[in-house]
Amino acid sequence: MIAAATSFVTVLACWLSTVLAVLLGSHRQIADTRQAVVWGLFVLVPALGIAGLTGSAAAGGATDPRIIAKRHRMLFIAGVGLLILVPAALLLDRLASRGEFGTLFHTVQAVDSAAGAISLALMSLNVRDGRRLASTTSPPEDAPCTSP
Repeated sequence: MIAAATSFVTVLACWLSTVLAVLLGSHRQIADTRQAVVWGLFVLVPALGIAGLTGSAAAGGATDPRIIAKRHRMLFIAGVGLLILVPAALLLDRLASRGEFGTLFHTVQAVDSAAGAISLALMSLNVRDGRRLASTTSPPEDAPCTSP
């Protein structure tokens, strides 16, 4: 749960700061933001890995459609992260640090922003389903204790 929350908050912070920097900031602020996003990868990548592994271990061979949907979304999120978000973050940092804010920068930035928004939406769905699953599998608070 902590790893999933860390992942979500990290993606959200990177996405929001990037959008704000691109819309309102100077080239220097955009470059600083892109560099911060790269540093954020050192938090995000392990957190996503831990969230995926712990979620997979907790789900086991469950056949609940919500768990299957969460698993499929997590695989898609991981794929988007590894194939789009990480390479885009590295390229955008490199371009911004050189002051290259041309067509390539803006095209990659648009793809990165769209992929980040999709990842956030899918992560939100996973949070929603996780909360629903937790509420249906947890005993009521007023249930009698049955442990010895």
